[in-house]
Amino acid sequence: MLIEQTDLPGVLILTPQRFGDARGWFMETWNADRMAEAGLDLAFVQDNHSFSAQKGTLRGLHYQSPPRAQDKLVRCTRGAIRDVAVDIRRGSPTFGRWVRVDLTAENGRQLLVPKGFLHGFLTLAPDTEVQYKCTDTYAPSHDGAVRWNTVGIDWGDEVEPVLSAKDAAAPAMADWQSPFDWKDEA
Repeated sequence: MLIEQTDLPGVLILTPQRFGDARGWFMETWNADRMAEAGLDLAFVQDNHSFSAQKGTLRGLHYQSPPRAQDKLVRCTRGAIRDVAVDIRRGSPTFGRWVRVDLTAENGRQLLVPKGFLHGFLTLAPDTEVQYKCTDTYAPSHDGAVRWNTVGIDWGDEVEPVLSAKDAAAPAMADWQSPFDWKDEA
């Protein structure tokens, strides 16, 4: 597995090796032993799978607050997404900075989004499916969001996203207080 650093410490791009023949291909998307050897000792406890019918569907920017915070390993298994992580750890030297990575079914790339980061994605194709692993189960009382267009993210071409009611009503970054401290996550 190729593991690439991004401009944000802890946010990684993981690209599994594909083994192919005339039948198609096989890839190992996560191996706990191999990842622990690479310093990624994560215990995933929940897998999520989303389907977005329309190109331009935007899901995010989401987080789950401590003590139920989640690390996420995100991949696109059908279609294409522009995946984004934003550092929201108070006191972090990279607070408010973001990275974006295009994940597609074809490129097989995955984005590791650690605790203390907002996560969201924009679908770049219709009928897109995204799957991601989480290190904690969903806890509605710890669920949160920040409005997608208040963080300064360059989503690409002019975006008129398809949003959920929850995402449309999320607070602006300037009106919101992060529950994450950099000293707690460092």
